[in-house]
Amino acid sequence: MVVPYKHEPFTDFSVEANRKALEAEIKNIEADLGKEYPLIIGGERIMTDNKIEVVNPANKKEVIGYVAKANQELAEKAHKVADETFDWWRKTKAQFRADILFRAAAIIRRRKHEFTAHLVKEGGKPWKEADADTAEAIDFMEYYGRQMLEIDKGAEVNSRPIENNRFHYIPLGVGVVISPWNFLFAIMAGTTVASMVSGNTVLLKPASSTPVIAYKMMEVLEEAGLPAGVINYIPGSGKEVGDYLVDHPRTRFVSFTGSRDVGTRIFERAAKVQPGQKWLKRTIIEMGGKDTIVVDKDSDLELAADAITYSAFGFSGQKCSACSRVVAHEEIYDELLDKVVTKTKESVSYGDPGQHDTYMGPVIDQAAYDKILSYIKIGKDEGKLMAGGKGNDSKGWFIEPTVFADLEPDARLMQEEIFGPVVGFTKAKSFDEAIEIANNTDYGLTGAVITNNRAHIEKAREDFQVGNLYFNRGCTAAIVGYHPFGGFNMSGTDSKAGGPDYLIHHMQGKTTSEML
Repeated sequence: MVVPYKHEPFTDFSVEANRKALEAEIKNIEADLGKEYPLIIGGERIMTDNKIEVVNPANKKEVIGYVAKANQELAEKAHKVADETFDWWRKTKAQFRADILFRAAAIIRRRKHEFTAHLVKEGGKPWKEADADTAEAIDFMEYYGRQMLEIDKGAEVNSRPIENNRFHYIPLGVGVVISPWNFLFAIMAGTTVASMVSGNTVLLKPASSTPVIAYKMMEVLEEAGLPAGVINYIPGSGKEVGDYLVDHPRTRFVSFTGSRDVGTRIFERAAKVQPGQKWLKRTIIEMGGKDTIVVDKDSDLELAADAITYSAFGFSGQKCSACSRVVAHEEIYDELLDKVVTKTKESVSYGDPGQHDTYMGPVIDQAAYDKILSYIKIGKDEGKLMAGGKGNDSKGWFIEPTVFADLEPDARLMQEEIFGPVVGFTKAKSFDEAIEIANNTDYGLTGAVITNNRAHIEKAREDFQVGNLYFNRGCTAAIVGYHPFGGFNMSGTDSKAGGPDYLIHHMQGKTTSEML
């Protein structure tokens, strides 16, 4: 009997024992710096001459590791292995597959601080953010294991006296999983194990900025009993390896989390039927957002300021759910802006995430650093800089938490995803206008409304067009099984990670009917 699902608790680092435990693990991680990590294809470790250098974004001189880089020849080998493995893996019992996830979750839970320490180093994540990332990876394993056991029961359909009808789900085939760098453990793990526990085989291509944690997950899954060839670990170039796998006629589905540009490109490529392909490829794509917190005139402004600050600057704004826009009623606009600016300047510490009290760490790499600073330059022309605005890349890629005011709703800073610690303010004359402004982007991922007006809550529930809408809290921090996560429009294909129907995106329904 599987116990009911509950999300993994977060670690309280105000407890000295917890702080010391993570400090010790961070020190232990330093002993592994600079190691080499091979590809894993059919259980075989393959080291290549061409390698990905993975660095600590808070300290560019600190090399986390050197990861083997796949080419098209190795990608083809991995695809062939996955295709052959699928022939028997698809017939395994759901309980067998779920048990692998339950055991893997238990292993990670016992080594939780070790994985969290690695996220601090490889991803530049502050302690609380890294701990939450590890907890979410555990949650995905626990939740999807239970969901698979439920789905395996099939769905009830009607039968007539002359026939016995059944409806059940079967796996799709070989899936390509292309995971992001921001939730380098949680999203990578969630998208991978969802594909696997559904009975598919997987080609895992993690983000080139953060592929080491994916290797470490592979080690855990192997320890938990995952057979060789079910998940194949093949980091590599998006253009060389990613395109090849997406285009491959034997690829059955693609699961991608990342930028809009890459996501729409994958969607387009996957839609083309290749010679020898006998199905339409399925895509499960999450592409980001331009997320708004609406603050009504009848609201708790202290709560609103806290919600904006942590939603905008958690993990340096490098979340698809991050608050990058605030639409405030004109009657409370100035007071709210002052509160947020004060909190940003006084409470949002930024620097080395290796220190337990750091609120905000670096951005992921030079390209992100340059892009964010270019948007800050645009913001200075479009609005009024109220806080931050500077960067320092002498050691790592650090950018100050930045607040802009008095932006027009159609300004670039209010329309384009920046993916950094930058939030813009605009004002609305009424609640109706605030919701109109909130909906005026191409995206529809998350949003929040801060109000004490019940009628306005109900209006937003109907009219604020986002996949995840929160009332009187921030717009980040969805929890698996509690807040199924995924957005509308250019935020993706509307799948809900961590929700009751997510695994079905990786499967297809089959009806059997037997005459009696």
